[in-house]
Amino acid sequence: MYAPRIQDLLSRGEKVFRIDAVTVGVSDCDLIAEIVAARPVLSTERSVFKPAAGADIHHDSATRTIRALGQDVMAGIRTPPPAARGLSGAWPYAATTYMRRWLFSSDPLPVSLLSKRGVTRSDTLSRIVDRAVTVWPGSDAEGRSTALAGRIRDASGIQERRQAIALYRRATATLCDGVAALAGNALWLMGPAREQEAARADLTAVLWETLRLLPPAWMLFRKGGDAYTGLHPEIRPEDRVALFPLLMHRHLDYWADPLDFRPERWAGVADPESTPAFMPFGFEGARCWAKHLVVPLAERLLTVAFDNRLVIRSPRQETHIPLRSLLSVRFDAEVGACPDRRTP
Repeated sequence: MYAPRIQDLLSRGEKVFRIDAVTVGVSDCDLIAEIVAARPVLSTERSVFKPAAGADIHHDSATRTIRALGQDVMAGIRTPPPAARGLSGAWPYAATTYMRRWLFSSDPLPVSLLSKRGVTRSDTLSRIVDRAVTVWPGSDAEGRSTALAGRIRDASGIQERRQAIALYRRATATLCDGVAALAGNALWLMGPAREQEAARADLTAVLWETLRLLPPAWMLFRKGGDAYTGLHPEIRPEDRVALFPLLMHRHLDYWADPLDFRPERWAGVADPESTPAFMPFGFEGARCWAKHLVVPLAERLLTVAFDNRLVIRSPRQETHIPLRSLLSVRFDAEVGACPDRRTP
């Protein structure tokens, strides 16, 4: 059950349509490719690397952040996962907290507070924590903090530290929220026989099919249509352009049985992202920088869930997918429970 505005989009038959007075929606594969090629992505159109602390994020800073996060993920997945009981509760929030504990629990206070859900949901608390970390980011005298936290500690000045704090918050949230949403969506889509399916399924294929039906980059905004006016008569210079992988991934022109969950369609596909009409992580220049980390981590998380007999308790047949930046299924789950055959 989608939020009404998403459901309205899914009910549209046309591939180019006006959403409001200044926004045009596009789900046509060829037109999306032309729009993508028309101009580079603006800094304000990025997500993690949009301007922070009143200044642009330079390419070298972004590159160092990506490398630091990659180091932390590789170090984290080499360690045993936390106690699986942390996966019990409301998903995807339980899974997000679990991933943060798995990958970033070594960070000192107050850095570890930067990504706590209770802090990030409050603007006031976020500002207080940001100021505290700016003054005292903690130490890693024992050499146990993450490389991402090290970027904050080693900043050469206040402005650089503020940007490092913003990037820590954005990077950890993007990674952990994305992994939790992808794994949770896959659990739901696998249906009542998920344990039996997991025993014989290619979990990587399961995740790619999940990305097709519920892509993390489900909608991408581009500001100003002046670069796109010659591409389609519906697009005017003053328009914003909204690209919809979610709709493209579900269109009969591009996919056989597009609404069916069929992981086997990815069997033998060496490079899924080269598949026509498929861009789950965005496009070149605006592609999710963590894409090479999200799928392997989601596969690890699913393996932990199956090994510890995670059971979805509620809702039983249908769930609500709200209008959020990530389209993530909401459900309650319990680790080590006896499966209820009535529960999907």
